[in-house]
Amino acid sequence: MALNSLFKLEICCYSSESALVAQDAGADRIELCADASVGGTTPSYAAIELASTKLNIPLHVIIRPRGGDFLYSADEFTIMQRDIEVCKKLKCDGVVIGILTAEGFVDVGRTRALVQLAKPMSVTFHRAFDMANDATEALEVIIASGCERLLTSGQRNTAIEGCNEIKQLVAQAAGRITVMPGAGVRAENIVALAQHTNAVEFHSSARTIAQSKMHYRNPNVSVGGAGNDDYSHVSVDAGEVSRMSAALDGMAAPDGKMVQP
Repeated sequence: MALNSLFKLEICCYSSESALVAQDAGADRIELCADASVGGTTPSYAAIELASTKLNIPLHVIIRPRGGDFLYSADEFTIMQRDIEVCKKLKCDGVVIGILTAEGFVDVGRTRALVQLAKPMSVTFHRAFDMANDATEALEVIIASGCERLLTSGQRNTAIEGCNEIKQLVAQAAGRITVMPGAGVRAENIVALAQHTNAVEFHSSARTIAQSKMHYRNPNVSVGGAGNDDYSHVSVDAGEVSRMSAALDGMAAPDGKMVQP
């Protein structure tokens, strides 16, 4: 865990096991998801329960009923509401949401409704923002909805590519919301991102591929479909988490303020 209060490192994990690995390696907060192949969906009740029981750092859970776009049907919105209620019941610290309209604007009414339902949990608006029509307007709507945090790559594929846009968002936010860079954040670029954008919270999956311990492997079947690897899964690189945490710690002065380059 970071030794200073200025910087926070959130690690996206696709299992409760990975969440514990990330915690031990220095993460300050966990975003728990399922299905890495689509960028994360809501994990099972049991996965949330296990993580909430075992973790001693904040646990935020993604509320996303499926992969694909962020335009949800009435039934999908009901599922999101009920999943938030599950997270409250399990005493999670926060949820991560994102809803757009067909025109690519933030769905104001539904976002506000989910934020109200989630109280007293913290709410992060995720990278649905990066698919939004107008970043400047979207940020103001997200702030007005009551979200405490925005996860963004600056409307680019990676936070490094979008670092100028993230810097502008941090300036526009002016402390009203935490703007958290994510996508491609690693130990080799996290300091540069912090210095360039003035962001103080960072999001990374620290992704690695864990190979199966199966001895027998049937060469004639692929449960996941042709071309898929049934004998590996996404996990967390503990060393990468440790290096990112150490890099952020190294940027803090004794008084807890950022050390400028």
